[in-house]
Amino acid sequence: MKSSTLIKIKLLLILVVFLLAPFTFLKPPVTMEKFAQSSKIPVEKSDEKAVVPQVIEQPLHSVILPDFAAIRNISEKKQLFFDFMKPAVIKQNNLLLTTRTKLNAWLEHISLELPLSIQEHQELTLLVKKYRVNKDASTLAQLNELLLRVDIVPMPLVLVQAANESAWGTSRFSRIGLNFFGIWCYRQGCGMVPNGRDTGAKHEVAAFASLDEAVERYFYNINSHNAYRVFRTIRFELRAQNQPLNPQILATGLLPYSERGADYVIDITAMLRHNKQYLVEKTVSKMTVGD
Repeated sequence: MKSSTLIKIKLLLILVVFLLAPFTFLKPPVTMEKFAQSSKIPVEKSDEKAVVPQVIEQPLHSVILPDFAAIRNISEKKQLFFDFMKPAVIKQNNLLLTTRTKLNAWLEHISLELPLSIQEHQELTLLVKKYRVNKDASTLAQLNELLLRVDIVPMPLVLVQAANESAWGTSRFSRIGLNFFGIWCYRQGCGMVPNGRDTGAKHEVAAFASLDEAVERYFYNINSHNAYRVFRTIRFELRAQNQPLNPQILATGLLPYSERGADYVIDITAMLRHNKQYLVEKTVSKMTVGD
């Protein structure tokens, strides 16, 4: 990496730390349906010593996952993990790009003082509600705010975050609940109770029924939650300057994602550098194209 890029990242980190200190430990909320409880398999007691029953937690989904923990070859494990995650990430980014195309077309209509159709108004209303945009703002203001929020997250950044948060697909939360991103939820039964949860804490780690659902929730949190407003601002500025959405620069906007703060961002940027060979975007070249 060039020294100028390193300096830019360091400056961005300092700016983000200053702006987001109040949000450093904020985890995005998730709403999920209740899932089945873990089943217990009794273990026979021996005559010499009582044996505590072993609890085997059953998956809260029907997805057949690769056994990442069984793969000893590091390169093979990394490639398999990224290949497993990529299709869902590509799908979400393409859906976002399709929506951005609509938003830009609507913005052009409004700028030319041309009316939107009834169907377009209905679609816009749904997007305003989904992405928590001010419903009382003008149509022009709503469209500009939606274009700030409805955008891709570069695939390499999503993949290394998933690898970091799930320990390359071996964590309990990824295996049992398809939660590869450490997403929390706050309603009883919405996911899995962390083993080390503090007394009195109410949060759980969200569980998902499919990988697509898990990845979609990750994107939604990044694009709607107030904690990531700096991330979205950095992305918007890169777009405005016709610059590529550099994953290492965007990573500086993820300071609130982990309680580790700046150390987390440093880990993510290091993973981006060390895993370049696995992170080449081959099938979604349009993801790097501006509006």
